[in-house]
Amino acid sequence: MKLDTKALRYLSAEDWRVLTAVELGSKNHEIVPTPLIAQISGLRGGSGVHKCISNLAKVNLIARVKNAKYDGYRLTYGGLDYLSLHTHLKRSTLYSVGNQIGVGKESDIYVCASPSGTQHVIKIHRLGRISFRSVKANRDYLRHRNSCSWMYMSRLAALKEFTFMKALRENGFPVPEPIAQSRHTIVMELIDAFPLRQIVDVPDPATLYSELIDMILRLAGVGLIHGDFNEFNILIKEEKKPPSNSDTGDLDTNPQSLEPSISLVPILIDFPQMVSIDHTNAAMYFDRDVNCIKRFFERRFHFTSDAPGPFFATAKKQVGKNRIKRLDVDAEASGFSKKMAKELEAYMREVGVDGDRKVEQQSGSETGDSGDSASEFDTEEESAGTASVDEALNGIVRSTSDTLPSRSTSQLDDIHNLSLSDKT
Repeated sequence: MKLDTKALRYLSAEDWRVLTAVELGSKNHEIVPTPLIAQISGLRGGSGVHKCISNLAKVNLIARVKNAKYDGYRLTYGGLDYLSLHTHLKRSTLYSVGNQIGVGKESDIYVCASPSGTQHVIKIHRLGRISFRSVKANRDYLRHRNSCSWMYMSRLAALKEFTFMKALRENGFPVPEPIAQSRHTIVMELIDAFPLRQIVDVPDPATLYSELIDMILRLAGVGLIHGDFNEFNILIKEEKKPPSNSDTGDLDTNPQSLEPSISLVPILIDFPQMVSIDHTNAAMYFDRDVNCIKRFFERRFHFTSDAPGPFFATAKKQVGKNRIKRLDVDAEASGFSKKMAKELEAYMREVGVDGDRKVEQQSGSETGDSGDSASEFDTEEESAGTASVDEALNGIVRSTSDTLPSRSTSQLDDIHNLSLSDKT
């Protein structure tokens, strides 16, 4: 779906309270009853609640489901987007949102700007946008899982990616700098680079291949396997290197020796499918990552390495050597538990999500799915379950004070579209 922020500045304090009430009510209801919305929002008078519900429904932040057994509303992705953006605004990690620069099966990527004018990237996880269409033909998915809420799964994917990205960044891995995470969104550093899949030729394929294989082994050394290590999730950044001292002595014979040389630096992105090296299928994921790089270099650059492997058994022996801490353990200690990892992995396996492989980089025009219509979701009420969603709501409740403005004031920061050519 397309992110439209035009209505954000016009929402009143009461509108935000009702929208947050629908989110909180989604803990136990796929369709939140209207009386429950009024009760959670704490607004006096039924007419005020119905007016806010009407305002939110007009801009597609909530939606009434056809053929429901009672009067109620569900939270749309647009409503979850607004709640997340509002939290970023209150935390001063975001001021404006610009053009869409990438779209995948389960996420959208936009350029954004901080209050100081620094350009960043906001990644919006949308688990369920495509997979929920297949859920219609498989109702057992909703009935036999403890956590079937797309809202919970999207938040879980964002939390996992932010946690691992932060751990990798702090330990010197070439990944974007994570800035903030709210619900299903992550604000991160904007990197001036190109996806590896868009690069037709490189000066030295052997060196780049070696760096990528070394990165896979280095990840394994800290107890992690990317799980989707391919040309879609690797950015290539050009960095200029100053001339060496040996080059400066050849000025008379080679005047171009003073020109800086260009080196290609790989940047790793997209971590929702990352697993521990102790995972049951770790060997399969490791071999798949290695084979993806080998196949791509053979097909694109006609380069085949003479060295065998690397092999999972060899890589696993390097885990924990030289007192290198395991980042899979650190990530679990930071809040992303094994239970969360199993739930997210089970969801991705059941709905066929395997990372954002089909990412379409865009220039100029915005693209995206059509509005979040009720036809993309089940029209009958389905219980979202309580066991796992309780954990998701804990984070929501903790941020309620940031999300719900006071009744006396409506502190709404303006958020507007930025063009990629604008200098903020």
